[in-house]
Parts: sequence; C-alpha cells; structure tokens
Amino acid sequence: MTELADEVLASLVRPRLLLGIAGQPGAGKSTLASELVGALLAAGTTAVHVPMDGFHLAQRELEWLGRADRKGAPDTFDVDGYVALLARLRAPGGRTVYAPEFRREIEEPVAGAVAVGPDARVVVTEGNYLLHDDHGWDQVRGLLDTVWYLDLPQTTRVERLVARLERHGRSPDDARAWASGPDERNARLVAPGRSRADRIVRR
Repeated sequence: MTELADEVLASLVRPRLLLGIAGQPGAGKSTLASELVGALLAAGTTAVHVPMDGFHLAQRELEWLGRADRKGAPDTFDVDGYVALLARLRAPGGRTVYAPEFRREIEEPVAGAVAVGPDARVVVTEGNYLLHDDHGWDQVRGLLDTVWYLDLPQTTRVERLVARLERHGRSPDDARAWASGPDERNARLVAPGRSRADRIVRR
C-alpha cells in the first residue's frame, strides 16, 4: 500500500487529484480505496473516499422501473448525478461538497453522507463502471485524472463476492445464484474497461 500511496503523492501536481478505481464486483475496490485513503492521511495528505455506489437508484425506484432483479447493472444508477458530482469535485472552491453513500445494511443510498472539504487534495472514487463506455458512463473517464483497474483471480473474486452477499443476509444458495447471475453479467460488462485503465493493480 505504501508503494501505491507514494505513486499518488508523486502525481500531486494540481490542487486536487481525482483517482478512480474500477473493477468487477467483488474485486475489493472499496477495501483498496479505504486502505489508500488511510495511507495518504497517515502521510499527511487530506484524502476522501467517494464511492460510485452512492448513486444506486432507490429500491422503490428500481421496482417501479422493473430493474430490481438486476440491481447493480449500468442502468440502475444515477450516472448523470455521479458525473455532475465529479465535475464539482474537479473544481475545488471554498465550500464543502457532499456526496451520497450506499449503505448495505439497508440496501439504499443515503444522501449527503460523505463530506469532501475544500482542503481535500485527493479524492478516491471507486465502482464497477468508471471505464464503461455505454449508458452514459463514457462521461466519467474524462473527469478523472487517472483510473486504476483492480484485477483479481476469478475464483477468489467470486468467493469474496459470495461471502459478502451472505454477510448481508442472503442464504448461501441465494448468494451463489446472485453472484453467478446478475453480478456475473455485470462483471462481463466491466471486463473490457481493463484495457482503458492507466494502471492495473493486482491483489
């Protein structure tokens, strides 16, 4: 982690750096983002983790749209809202910007849960579709200074994903069915973005 943090610190040539971490479901994007922010803070650099998952559409809206059975697909997020937030974060002024956060314990996004102060030098944002080129996600890449792709062996990734689904209340059979169904379809959509990343991170 020290090596990755040093790499980020060496690239701080602007008042604020926006770093994206893309990867398939279960790759460990949130964990990497949290560890990286912790390392940057320990080095004396103000950093904040802003997850893309905060822009999940509400469960009620997904049900109304008929998309609840494939939650996590590209069109189950407010991509325009995410793009607008990134544009605000690229131009730090004298005010705090608030971002939403997805709370897995209630399976809903919560508005205004993440504060990005005007002194934040590094914003780390992570999610499946930072390098996706459809459904409006193609607007994201140009707003990020650099994007890493987190690579993990398929077997390890799926096992972690199943374990996470079980931790959040799914039965073992249901967790495996979701991981091999909707999440695997999403993983296949994410994979082509690997070639568009600035750096491949292997864990």
